[in-house]
Amino acid sequence: MSIDLDRYVAAAVAAADAAGAVIRQFFRGSVAADLKPDQSPVTVADRDAEQAMRAILTRSCPECGILGEEFGLQRPQARLRWVLDPIDGTRAFITGRPTFGSLVALLDGDTPVVGLIDQPVTKERWIAAAGRPTAFRGPLGGQIGTRPCADLAQAELSATSPEMFAADLPRFHRLAARTRRKYWGGDCYAYGLLALGQIDVIVECDLKPWDWAALLPVIAGAGGSLTDWQGNPPRSDGDGRVIAVGDPGLLPAVIAALR
Repeated sequence: MSIDLDRYVAAAVAAADAAGAVIRQFFRGSVAADLKPDQSPVTVADRDAEQAMRAILTRSCPECGILGEEFGLQRPQARLRWVLDPIDGTRAFITGRPTFGSLVALLDGDTPVVGLIDQPVTKERWIAAAGRPTAFRGPLGGQIGTRPCADLAQAELSATSPEMFAADLPRFHRLAARTRRKYWGGDCYAYGLLALGQIDVIVECDLKPWDWAALLPVIAGAGGSLTDWQGNPPRSDGDGRVIAVGDPGLLPAVIAALR
């Protein structure tokens, strides 16, 4: 079955537009945060934005399933499945930092074929589809394209937080010692910066499908790659460890350092 990528990209854009309209109402306002069972925060903005995305996608793509961070899976039997994270980086959102984003992905089986990162406050957006260059628009500047960096010693390394690594933190520190610099923070926004050639390596743990599915096409379409810690494509039933590199030539050195 062929996939009408243009149709699904348009649906992803509409869903991101709907989420952004919700999120901007709450940004830097008095938003209470509840704790989910895994102790991660969630707000009314997360929930309302996902509901808005689901409404758009249910109307425009009734043949697709939908998996969202806040409201689970509907139509599990569908071959095509939307995967949604209304606010990736809720901690950043709660504290008024614009380093969060909305993520929209379409999976064909276990393969992401459409990916979108949207920062609704800075109005930056990355859009990707399988086999196509990533498109980017935003008022802050930047052009799509990862930068050449074949030497790990010259690489800029990023990760969202040390807490995510748990027992793997010493492995991350071994990698960090071999790079030029490391930075904490960024959530999905850091992956957008990697696609703009600002960051060379991102290594993280404990990512769920809604955290990485939209990122893979964006990075691939910019010239990089996103894999698990063994260099294989990430899977929905995987361990949540991911590596993103702007220069695919860096991947063997990153894997070796983490090993």
